[in-house]
Amino acid sequence: MPEAAAPGGLVMLPDEPDHSTFENKSGLAEDMKFLARMPELCDVTFLVGDTREPVCAVKAVLASRSKVFHKMLYQAPSPQRKKDPPPRENKLRHFLKRSSEPLLNLQTAAQQRSGFTQQLAPIQEPQGYQHQTLIIEEFEPDVFRQLIEYIHTGSVTLQPRTLLGVMNAADYYGLDELRRACAGFVQCCITVDTVCALLASAERYIQYKCTKSLVQKVLEFVDERGNEVLNLGSFTLLPQHVVRLILAREELRADEFTKFQAALMWSKKYCDSNANTNLVEVIGNFIEYIQFHKIPANVLMHEVHPLNLVPNEIIVTALAYQADPSSIDPNQLSPHRVRRQGRSMSVQSSLDPYGSNLSLNSLNSEGGGSGSESRQHSGGN
Repeated sequence: MPEAAAPGGLVMLPDEPDHSTFENKSGLAEDMKFLARMPELCDVTFLVGDTREPVCAVKAVLASRSKVFHKMLYQAPSPQRKKDPPPRENKLRHFLKRSSEPLLNLQTAAQQRSGFTQQLAPIQEPQGYQHQTLIIEEFEPDVFRQLIEYIHTGSVTLQPRTLLGVMNAADYYGLDELRRACAGFVQCCITVDTVCALLASAERYIQYKCTKSLVQKVLEFVDERGNEVLNLGSFTLLPQHVVRLILAREELRADEFTKFQAALMWSKKYCDSNANTNLVEVIGNFIEYIQFHKIPANVLMHEVHPLNLVPNEIIVTALAYQADPSSIDPNQLSPHRVRRQGRSMSVQSSLDPYGSNLSLNSLNSEGGGSGSESRQHSGGN
């Protein structure tokens, strides 16, 4: 039997000849989204990220949708919920107050029926009501807000910029359907336009297990489209150690002069954003990952050497190798190229003077790196 159209585009689903089921899921989702955006209607506020941005929610909704939130909000002891018992002498007063409330309510109703108006006292919170405030440092505000929206409405718009954060948050809070949806969206959202944003977000969530598979796919994409990625303006927004990781990969399909130009572009951007930095010193962090002997001699002499950014001995060595390869030790040409062992894909973090202890460099091999997944729910960086 076909579905019957109801006013406003709603759906009537016939079950039996004598009754039907009425559904308005979109209206419910909109109302729940509105609820989560009204602090006065919520009973928990999360202060999220370094900026402590407030995100409101309803505890009952969170607890019903996530076992992790249920334990966090209702089972785990909280200092805020520990209150001293009321003194014995106040018990009688408390009893009289509660006993008089029905009488006061009847009097108020009678006054309203008789047209009598008066200034009412502010509405008091119910006995035992408590608005909780919790700090969430593990996820960014945009990511956590999307998670809360999904929990309340069952719907969320996935975006490349926050995809990895939402996927790891869904995994952390036990929302398996959302995690699977994010994993399915990963493959189709890796493009030249989004690859740098994905790598930047991976740096933020490198300690979570869902990140590893995504980073592997992103780096494989970078390898295939090397020249295009290195020419992106967004390439300059990547952390330095991520740039080094990319330039050092053996599988990167990019010519060496393009790699040099990408390193130069990143270094100039860094110097523009950081006063009192020397361009020679900054680009020096990438020189060792560029095989200058593969750059044609005329390009070396007309494009690279006049910039005075590459040590003369490196250019001389490259020219000497092009003239007579047997005269140069190959180890002098690319001593820091990444050698894959199994499926290793990292540059040692000790190479990065500006990087952090937890970074993309922590991803070593398929079998190693499990220690990066053991970060507790403490929010420490």
